[in-house]
Amino acid sequence: MDRQSQTTSLQRLQNVEKKIVRVLELAGSVMDEMANPSGPRKDLVNSHCTEFMQLVKDTQMTLRGEIKSACDYRPFEKCDYVPRITNEISCKKLEHVIAQLDEMKQTIEGYGDAA
Repeated sequence: MDRQSQTTSLQRLQNVEKKIVRVLELAGSVMDEMANPSGPRKDLVNSHCTEFMQLVKDTQMTLRGEIKSACDYRPFEKCDYVPRITNEISCKKLEHVIAQLDEMKQTIEGYGDAA
């Protein structure tokens, strides 16, 4: 994920955060209106509920898009850990084989000296 797309992704998530705050404000306003002793104003409750539902829908769509783009992003694509560890393991195996060959050479030389 390049720097530009990270920035725009963070901006989109910041906008989602602002929408969530607005959703909570709307919910609180509706609750206040419902608790009004003179009764709730139907037009105000309807407009708040409509805005609430639209913001929830927009938030869901934005978050789905961000989750999808995060799944498409593979941060370990350029990671060299696996090849590097494989190389280190191969080196250790070679060191072990060389040590075994040295021991075999010493054993053969020991038989040659004894004869």
